[in-house]
Amino acid sequence: SKPHNVVMIHRALLGSLGRFVGILTEHYAGAFPVWLAPLQAVVLPISDKHHDYAEEVRARLDAAGIRCKSDLRNEKIGYRIRAAQVGKVPFMLIVGDKEQESRNLSVRSRTEGDQGACSVEAFIGRVGDLVATKAVLP
Repeated sequence: SKPHNVVMIHRALLGSLGRFVGILTEHYAGAFPVWLAPLQAVVLPISDKHHDYAEEVRARLDAAGIRCKSDLRNEKIGYRIRAAQVGKVPFMLIVGDKEQESRNLSVRSRTEGDQGACSVEAFIGRVGDLVATKAVLP
């Protein structure tokens, strides 16, 4: 019998996409910029009495297209901030008595720390700008 040419067909629909995501994850060490982060912000109420306002803020951010959640666990605020920091969430939004009364947020950035108080609309605008410009930081 005479030798045949061997033909191998290889098809990897998502192979190169998977490698690309792996390279991105490695490049950013999991700390993705805001526009790429799976979770862009987490709302952290200081105590149980701030849960309703935290949920209201989360709903407003969600309606504006910001990927967020609220952390209503019965843990100390420092523990929940640390958990968000370790989870590499770009923004932590702390709400307490002062923020609830003024209808504002206390913004903490993963990279720059405490940013002070701002309105929900101002925060939505800031994230919108970071997403539109594909800013690398934070």
